[in-house]
Amino acid sequence: MSFQDPIADCLTRIRNGLMRGKVHVDAPYSKLKHELVNILISEGYLKSCEKTEKDGKPSIKIVLKYFNEAPAIKSIKRISKPSLRRYSASSDIKSVKNGLGALIVTTNQGLMTDKQAKAKNVGGEVLCEVF
Repeated sequence: MSFQDPIADCLTRIRNGLMRGKVHVDAPYSKLKHELVNILISEGYLKSCEKTEKDGKPSIKIVLKYFNEAPAIKSIKRISKPSLRRYSASSDIKSVKNGLGALIVTTNQGLMTDKQAKAKNVGGEVLCEVF
């Protein structure tokens, strides 16, 4: 199966799993998606992840996080799309919900949150917004 936007597919699997109350979801593996999920784990939005094999192909098993039976992620959406890339300088990166949420930015130093990008004074492509 071919995907036009594998990152949006991964985010949609997480969003749908949270809406249905699933314990975990599986997504096709890539280094970028694995790093993205690890950032979401370090920010406290997800519990854990591990690389597994499903039908002979590598995949990521993402364990979802709930707080008082409500999803830890209220909204997660893709910002930069293949049809319209969104780049931002470090000075132009806006905070999400007055600092309560996070932007995931891909830079020349790797994936990082908006706060980390501002601290390191680097800009890049804004992949997604999480709250």
